[in-house]
Amino acid sequence: MSKQEVSESGACCSPLAREPLTEDWAGDLARMFKALGDPVRLRLLSLIASHAGGEACVCDISATIDLSQPTISHHLKVLRSAGLLDCERRGTWVYYWVIPSALQQLSAVLLVEGTQTLTAGAACVETEVPA
Repeated sequence: MSKQEVSESGACCSPLAREPLTEDWAGDLARMFKALGDPVRLRLLSLIASHAGGEACVCDISATIDLSQPTISHHLKVLRSAGLLDCERRGTWVYYWVIPSALQQLSAVLLVEGTQTLTAGAACVETEVPA
């Protein structure tokens, strides 16, 4: 048996996912992960999710992050277009909040069933021990 071969029984451990992603779900997740691929947007999402009341005004965000208000608004628009945030205008300010179902979708593909965390670099491969 080569070092990378799986045992004859089929698999050495249980699958990491219940089922493969559908084309639509994969597209939705890709848009969300792409939006979160920017450190500024990841930080913005975290800031809004952890803000008191679960929502944050652009004025609150601007005071916390050292970027111009137009730049912050651009990043918020990308997060909103990806389906991660929703917003509402109140007077002259726009308030943003995280869409819980979006986070649940991201979590569903990141969590391995029956575990809390996945060890970095973990793999399920049978290896030969030299004699």
